[in-house]
Amino acid sequence: MDSHLFLMQPLAWLGEGLIKLNMVDEELSFFTRWSMSPRSEIGEIECLQEIQIKGMTDIMHNQFIIRDFTSNSFSIELENQALGKIQGSGIISDKVIAWEFRVRELGFEGFEFYEKQHDNSYIMRAEYATTDQFRTVINGRVWQPIKA
Repeated sequence: MDSHLFLMQPLAWLGEGLIKLNMVDEELSFFTRWSMSPRSEIGEIECLQEIQIKGMTDIMHNQFIIRDFTSNSFSIELENQALGKIQGSGIISDKVIAWEFRVRELGFEGFEFYEKQHDNSYIMRAEYATTDQFRTVINGRVWQPIKA
């Protein structure tokens, strides 16, 4: 866990990549910004993710709370306008941070996978699906911006 700066330290991260929605023919470019709070006294890390999809004016906001850390796992809570609050579980190793959500009542499931690179950036992949056959596939990269 100490080998990761992403999510585990109070830093800002930037990202970009492509989003593919199964009901749209083209892949859409996106930009993201992550902000993490310091770990609280009770061991929680709050993260705010902002996502801007090229050509769309709205910025999506996801708020995460990461808690219940062990040497190789954690629990994660996601809150956003579309889903409300949902609970998931995550794993962590020297090279990978990943989590998944399975919410049967909402017919929603998905995962995010971040693989640490030699330059301390992360290659990421995410996939989310709903029971009404909507599927989103995200491929991208996040990095810590260079301080001026």
